[in-house]
Amino acid sequence: MAETGAEQDGKGQALVARLSRNRWLLGAGVLAVLAVYFFAGVSFYVLVLALVALAAAAMLSKDAGRQPADAGAAIEASGLQRLSGEYLAAAVADPLLIFDHSATIVHANAAAFAAFGGLAPGMSLSLKFRAPEMQALLDGILSGQVAADAVDYTEKLPVERTYRVSASTVGHATGLYVLVFKDQSETRRIDRMRADFIANASHELRTPLASIAGFIETLRGPARNDPAARDQFLQIMQNQTGRMARLIDDLLSLSRLEMKPYLRPGTEVDLRQTIDSVIDSLGPLASENGVVIEREFASGPLVVPGDRDELFQVFENLLENACKYGQSGGRVTVSIAGSEDGQQPGFDVTIRDYGPGIAEEHIPRITERFYRVDVESSRTQKGTGLGLSIVKHILTRHNARLSIKSEVGKGAAFTVHLPAR
Repeated sequence: MAETGAEQDGKGQALVARLSRNRWLLGAGVLAVLAVYFFAGVSFYVLVLALVALAAAAMLSKDAGRQPADAGAAIEASGLQRLSGEYLAAAVADPLLIFDHSATIVHANAAAFAAFGGLAPGMSLSLKFRAPEMQALLDGILSGQVAADAVDYTEKLPVERTYRVSASTVGHATGLYVLVFKDQSETRRIDRMRADFIANASHELRTPLASIAGFIETLRGPARNDPAARDQFLQIMQNQTGRMARLIDDLLSLSRLEMKPYLRPGTEVDLRQTIDSVIDSLGPLASENGVVIEREFASGPLVVPGDRDELFQVFENLLENACKYGQSGGRVTVSIAGSEDGQQPGFDVTIRDYGPGIAEEHIPRITERFYRVDVESSRTQKGTGLGLSIVKHILTRHNARLSIKSEVGKGAAFTVHLPAR
């Protein structure tokens, strides 16, 4: 029976191993031959033959060691030859297009179809991507001026997406070229959010600082000897410093939440006890605003996994907003009910006010940092514009979510959906 390739390779490797193990024996044989030559008078030709045999054995060992490496390189080369360009394109997660010297699409991977749609072999890239930067990129590559280039390209429809597009030749003298689209949309969005956050935070801090500086200048000048004006200005300055302190506290809270990794809560929280504590702590604020807080709690145990301090902060923010901005309704209802959200048992905590409500266009953005429905009302109520952002981050850490329902003139309802496990 003929031996397979694997069996032949195994025998070759075994031979190399045996030769390697016998090198010391071969060396010992040479010493023995030399000893016999000197002490027993053996012919010089016998000595030469022994040395030649040893050299041949060493060469055989070296060649046998090289054979597995050469065989591995040959296997790797044959494997790469079997890979087609289509398979390689499919393995790329980013949209990829292969085209020829006339800018006609030869192949598009699945990611390209998902991103751009309507692609087919034979379609002109110049007609598909009409943006000037894409036309310049194609012209530069096809004219041979550059072997590789990259530009930023924005796709407007169906949603705005920003890509870093790289173009290069494929192989040598193949007449084929490749475009790879690296999605930069999320990176750009984060950069824009960071810039907006810095601008908004600077503005929020600059306003009270300018006010305090102006009152200090007035107190040192015209109002130096006016007790009534001095008391009034000092009260305003105290309010402004309190506003800055609240803003800094909220910024620090938001920063701590973002720095924490997502960890599953390791303790259990009694919702009834936690929300009762929140209502008791905000009782003076509710009385000051003429608001009555009503409870509607389900019966039985109301326990969820979570961090009590963080959930306390969530409900405190929501109830405080309801008492401040919904005070015209005269009452706020806090309810807890069981829910089956996506076959997952849990609890819905709803804080509803009966105030002016929120216009529909504001609801998708209301949890953004520094976003305010009514700037003047927010500042009057000593809001920082960060409360709902903090709520959103805490709920994300608890695998929970916030839903908002509102109608102008009929109040607003903020519902926290918490999983029971």
